Order: sequence, then structure tokens, then C-alpha cells
Amino acid sequence: MRIKQLRSSKNISQLKMAMDLSLNQNTISRYETGAREPSISELIRIAEYFDVSVDYLLELTDNPKRA
Repeated sequence: MRIKQLRSSKNISQLKMAMDLSLNQNTISRYETGAREPSISELIRIAEYFDVSVDYLLELTDNPKRA
């Protein structure tokens, strides 16, 4: 999953992202390390947050554009 890559490229801390999405910072950390997987609704929210497609977030495509 590209969460860490997207977050780092935009200079967003885990804490800021967590606050913006009403999640716990520890949850973001676990997503980034693969210790936990986001639900479908959380995947959609994260993709919208970074303005990328869910497929791009999940590394199913290299095209970040949303349909």
C-alpha cells in the first residue's frame, strides 16, 4: 500500500493525517507497516484524502488519477 509514500511526499505527519481522517495515529502506523488493513470505507477516505484512486493506493496501477 502506498500510504507512507503518499504521506511522505506531501510532508504530512502520521498525526496530522490521523487527525484529518478522525483516526488514531497508531492506526496509520499499522496501515503503513502492514500490521493492519483498512476497511473499504477507510480505503476510500484515504484515497480521497490524497486525491488518488483506490487502485493506485493498493498498488494495482501506477496511474494515480481517479476515474
